[in-house]
Amino acid sequence: MHVVTVDQLPVDGLGSVSVPFLGQSVCAGFPSPADDFLEEALGLPRWLVPNPPAAFLWRVAGWSVVGAGIHDGDIVVVDRSVEPKQDDIVLAIIDGAASLKRYRLDGNRAVLAFDNPELPAAAIEDISEAAIWGVVTVTLRLNRPLVRLRR
Repeated sequence: MHVVTVDQLPVDGLGSVSVPFLGQSVCAGFPSPADDFLEEALGLPRWLVPNPPAAFLWRVAGWSVVGAGIHDGDIVVVDRSVEPKQDDIVLAIIDGAASLKRYRLDGNRAVLAFDNPELPAAAIEDISEAAIWGVVTVTLRLNRPLVRLRR
């Protein structure tokens, strides 16, 4: 008989925090019809969000970072207090539009790359206007739609 052990996460006493949605959806390809069903905030375990004042949620629309395991419809936790490092997924505002990208350093220049081999990379200096809003620290995915309760 094969025995599987599951380690418990030490979450007792840490509580939860309310993390707000900052925007409708982040482009990772195409717009999502799920945007119509966004909540204002989600309660998450405190251990998932170490710096709540710097964190926000954003719903993913599209497949540009599917290589990172982030899919259309996922919700990401973005932390503005985390400095991006090589290969982090970041939320960038590029020419006024929010987009998830893989952050890479190529020599002394930063590159914002899709994590989908079918899409091209773009150097930050090749973009007319770009700003990194934060680093994606957690990805949330519903495997089955939730039933919405009326208030």
